[in-house]
Amino acid sequence: MEKLFCPWRSDYSADTGHTKTEQTKQHECVFCEQFAQEKDDQFFILKRTKHNIVMLNRYPYNAGHLMVLPIAHVARLHDMSKEARIEFTELYSAAATIVEKILSTDGINIGMNLGKAAGSGIPSHLHMHVLPRWHGDTNFLPLLCETKQISLDLTDVFFALKPAFDELDWIE
Repeated sequence: MEKLFCPWRSDYSADTGHTKTEQTKQHECVFCEQFAQEKDDQFFILKRTKHNIVMLNRYPYNAGHLMVLPIAHVARLHDMSKEARIEFTELYSAAATIVEKILSTDGINIGMNLGKAAGSGIPSHLHMHVLPRWHGDTNFLPLLCETKQISLDLTDVFFALKPAFDELDWIE
């Protein structure tokens, strides 16, 4: 097997900043800070429900990359109430359907990284990724010149998806 080394990731991997540890408290959490401000357009929050929030990822792998997060500052699924977990599941399922329809994707990746060692950038606040995929959306650009091509503007994607999320009144 060939190994591809990515030294530009070392700063990110070694970062011990307060938002990137599993012990980060609620008052230090970037997500909790954004949820409390209720500036949904500014933070690209698409939907608020009783227990969860859907928001676009500010640092997307692809255009339309969003996250479903519990409002409660929890790191693991078992830390959520049963009601919150059910709503969480229904919400990321609905999010995948909306993204697929509105952005005309060829596929969707859904997943989460539990813990820093598993790749979570903010391991203290659970989040599920819903990642749109298109045929041919991968290339060597990130490897060769540390650049990821995102073909759609984040604000445009937000306003394209927002009406569909506003219609999700059955989840609340």
